[in-house]
Amino acid sequence: MKFILLAFVFCFLFNACSESSVYPSGLPVIGFKQLVEKEVNGKTIIDSIEHVIPPFTFVDQDSSIITEKTVKGKVFLADFFFTSCPTICPKVKKNMKSVYNEFKDRDDFLILSHSIDVKYDTVGRLAWYASKFNISSDTWHLLTGKKDDIYKMSYEYYITALEADDAPGGFDHSGYVALVDKNRKIRGMYDGTNKEKMKELIRDINLLYDYE
Repeated sequence: MKFILLAFVFCFLFNACSESSVYPSGLPVIGFKQLVEKEVNGKTIIDSIEHVIPPFTFVDQDSSIITEKTVKGKVFLADFFFTSCPTICPKVKKNMKSVYNEFKDRDDFLILSHSIDVKYDTVGRLAWYASKFNISSDTWHLLTGKKDDIYKMSYEYYITALEADDAPGGFDHSGYVALVDKNRKIRGMYDGTNKEKMKELIRDINLLYDYE
């Protein structure tokens, strides 16, 4: 299962980006277009729309409710992790800290990190993790919620997040970080384990602010 999903993500990222619209920043909109029915001149036609992150409801490390309204009018990042991760999560968070430090003083920037271990990662545990990395919920929300909702959201961001008994810590997940614009459209995917990719991410965030 995990190899099928990884193959899907690979093919998607490199072959199936939606770039039909030209944006001033030069960044594509990533995602499969969705088919919708609409009425034009009294006739029902099928049209396609760009992928948009759907509404969501989660709880952060301060017990605050975080929804799509929280990110309205903001550029934000999204990733998936768990606090007891013995492999890539600490490295990803350390690398993302450079992005956080760059934009934490902006009121139109946020980071949403979704825990995929909802049983162990309680609000209190997430608060401890936030303290460990010295991050503020003003900018960086560590999220928990219903298990099914978290995993469905990973598909929306095209980021691998699976329970796997044979994986370290019991979860198979990628270290990718999604860049999402103010209209909840994915504009880039970046390997959070790679410091150079975080520099690219900072550059692309600035492009969104400068040109869109």
